[in-house]
Amino acid sequence: MPVVMVTGSAGLIGSEAAAFYAEKGYVVVGLDNNMRQTLFGSEGTTRDNVEQLKEKHGSSYIHYDTDIRNTAELDEIFTRHGKDIQLIIHTAAQPSHDWAAREPLTDFHINATGTLNLLEMTRTHCEDAVFIFTSTNKVYGDRPNSLPLVELASRWELEPAHACYKGIDESMSVDHCMHSLFGASKLAADLLVQEYGQYFNMRTVCFRGGVLSGSRQSGVQLHGFLNYLMKCAVTDVPYTIFGYEGKQVRDIIHASDVVAAFHECFQNPRRGGRVYNLGGGRESNVSILESIELITQITGKKLSYSYIDQPRKGDHKWYITDMSRFKKDYPAWSLQVPAGRVMEIIYAENASRWKAGG
Repeated sequence: MPVVMVTGSAGLIGSEAAAFYAEKGYVVVGLDNNMRQTLFGSEGTTRDNVEQLKEKHGSSYIHYDTDIRNTAELDEIFTRHGKDIQLIIHTAAQPSHDWAAREPLTDFHINATGTLNLLEMTRTHCEDAVFIFTSTNKVYGDRPNSLPLVELASRWELEPAHACYKGIDESMSVDHCMHSLFGASKLAADLLVQEYGQYFNMRTVCFRGGVLSGSRQSGVQLHGFLNYLMKCAVTDVPYTIFGYEGKQVRDIIHASDVVAAFHECFQNPRRGGRVYNLGGGRESNVSILESIELITQITGKKLSYSYIDQPRKGDHKWYITDMSRFKKDYPAWSLQVPAGRVMEIIYAENASRWKAGG
């Protein structure tokens, strides 16, 4: 049976991808050791996603409580499934800027060394498999903040005539800027994925994501912006805005649109280490202030929030993705779930559980 391997299969994108391919008839091998609970406490756990995958898909979903830093366990799993593995979707990561600054070694070993382990296992056991890596727009560091942004009532913005008004493309420099330690470890992993594609001619792809969102995510203060914001509104927990007057702009892409992009690459794989920016673009973006207003409309509740006049180090003031390169290579893909709808879905599928204390 053809196998799709998903690392971080309990997380937002991992669980979405696992369900997608199990429903398409693949055997899905999921790797997830619930590290999110170690990183963020009990609120960070996404263990329910694994239980749902097991319950709904039965033997089509095989789960391993495996740490991607453990090469012995990885070798056993890759040996067991071997060349049946047709696709690896690597989403496992330490995803928080603030957490990375507290434990840089752990962050680097998960994000960079863990990725290297998986690339080498792929090269050794199933070299023709497609390897998709969920990178991040943080590989560009705070370079986007050097753009000539204009302050509007609810957001920072570019003039329509500016070359980047449509969004940031893959040509933006990653040098001589602040990335955060998280951004640096993800950039190291990103370069490794590219290198294995180029040096070993493997079918590797980096997707540099913006805000990847959806109802499966477990939002916490240090990660999962929209989910955490919505949860604060539903449960009457005050929210804290860090810097830029709350006018910082993020583009939003739903997990289902992310996995649809992955599937386009899988159906028409290319060798040589492809790199694509991935996000909501001009079709789907909000500032924090705008998202608070949308949440008020969706929930009927006014969110209580405070403001700290100090942005997180390396944080983007404005980021909108230009997906022209991906759309040129894969013209069948299009965004299906804009930001407002993403927020409605998060509320509809989580509000009752949050109100009940879950």
